[in-house]
Amino acid sequence: MTTLRPPRAGRREWIGLAVLMLPTLLIAMDLTVLHLAVPSLSADLQPTSSQLLWITDIYGFMIAGSLITMGTLGDRIGRRKLLLSGAAAFGLASVLAAFSTSAGMLIAARALLGIAGATLMPSTMSLIRNMFLDPRQRTAAIGVWVSGFSVGSAIGPLIGGLLLENFSWGSVFLLGVPVMAVLLVAGPLLLPEYKDPHPGRFDLLSAGMSLAAVLLVIYGLKQVAEYGLTPLAVGSVLAGLGTGFAFVRRQRSLTDPLIDLRLFRVPAFSASLATYTLGIFFGFGTFLFIAQYLQLVLGLSPLQAGLWSVPGAIAFILGSNLAPRVVRHIRPAYVVAGGLAVAALGMVLLTQTGIDSLNYVVIGNAMMSLGFGFTFTLTVDLVVGAAPPERAGAASAIAETGAELGGALGLAILGTLGMAIYRSQVVAGMPAGVSPEIAHAAQETLGAAMIAAAQLPAPVGAELVHTASLAFVHGLQVLSLIGVVGFAGLVVLTTTMLRKVEPHTEIEEEPDFAVETGGLSVVPQPEMPVGD
Repeated sequence: MTTLRPPRAGRREWIGLAVLMLPTLLIAMDLTVLHLAVPSLSADLQPTSSQLLWITDIYGFMIAGSLITMGTLGDRIGRRKLLLSGAAAFGLASVLAAFSTSAGMLIAARALLGIAGATLMPSTMSLIRNMFLDPRQRTAAIGVWVSGFSVGSAIGPLIGGLLLENFSWGSVFLLGVPVMAVLLVAGPLLLPEYKDPHPGRFDLLSAGMSLAAVLLVIYGLKQVAEYGLTPLAVGSVLAGLGTGFAFVRRQRSLTDPLIDLRLFRVPAFSASLATYTLGIFFGFGTFLFIAQYLQLVLGLSPLQAGLWSVPGAIAFILGSNLAPRVVRHIRPAYVVAGGLAVAALGMVLLTQTGIDSLNYVVIGNAMMSLGFGFTFTLTVDLVVGAAPPERAGAASAIAETGAELGGALGLAILGTLGMAIYRSQVVAGMPAGVSPEIAHAAQETLGAAMIAAAQLPAPVGAELVHTASLAFVHGLQVLSLIGVVGFAGLVVLTTTMLRKVEPHTEIEEEPDFAVETGGLSVVPQPEMPVGD
């Protein structure tokens, strides 16, 4: 057993961490401000309904499909080089998006933003892996880094709203320009360069297969969420799964694979990745319903809804920054499981939600966010820490791809289930005297039901609003109950699979799959025992 103690990070690394938080802030803000800009850009560019869907979706599609390729590319050419190149491309694409003169131009700009965005997350995560070699410091650094998403989500709507009140819709895209400018200036000064000294050949066919597999699956899942099990949706998912199967087979035969499949033999890696992906899956559908509940059921304004979401953001930041301290004394398995249990208790509260249950929703959302802060910080840390330093980019990309797939699955499966419950109950409780056209519109979404109710006589309209609100709340309750059961299962998974991972107090031997690095120091990984 190796007992070499890894070097500790100093002031430069911690200042560099602040630079690495910039992409997380930006991406979280970008995801929130676009929806605020949709009404004004729709009036200006007049996109078709299909074009509007592509404007909102293409960014996430391209990020998800490009993550694995970009993570592996960073391992080969250098993580800092890829990060700075991606930052420059993101800034230029932001300008292109801001000054788009047609829907097609904006779609192209958003696609470029997605490709550039895919360079940012794996690069920042893998640089953290290499800058913070001490396990305790690395966990703390990842906790701070993860907090950036919550901060960006909280301030994004506020900044976006202010910009849209005073400037055109393109101003929300220009948010990325100064952020990327700071990154381009500070990055070379504060961030070191890391890359695999023996990267091997980059397999272009594998890169194309990974892109196609992820794009096809996520596109198909989005189609399921919007239109149900259509031939296009099913065919897309099946084609993606088939391409993914062929991709895995190819990786097994390559001397220099795009993904080292031996990572999945490490229990801490596979269990943490599954927990991260499934945690997002179970939480995604519920969070989607919470946002609509605050505005449509309770009748809050977007600003009021955003303010009532702040306790959840604060709880997430608190959990993600407390996790590194707790894991110094308690095994990660129990800390992760404890976070999942807290999130499950938050969902228990949500199962009791009624038409006027602001307290339940705010407290339940805060508890879920607190639990996710603990869970996601440690699972990301375990995934990244499981890989040897020269493969950290690929491991980071796998984690982020899992998150994208978890979100897409949550939207497609749980979101579709929740809306199916909503539609069935609206149909069953439709007031008498409502025309078939208005009844059909009310069945689509809760927002459409509110608009339809305004066209009816006051008593009938009020009854329709009440029926639709009850139906929506019932959908939220069912999704929350599914989340409780799902998180309970993840508690069992983590306590079983991660039980031998030690607290961050001792140094153990490194994983046995690590390759020779030809002079690059590979620090033993204390939290990654292989096998039982």
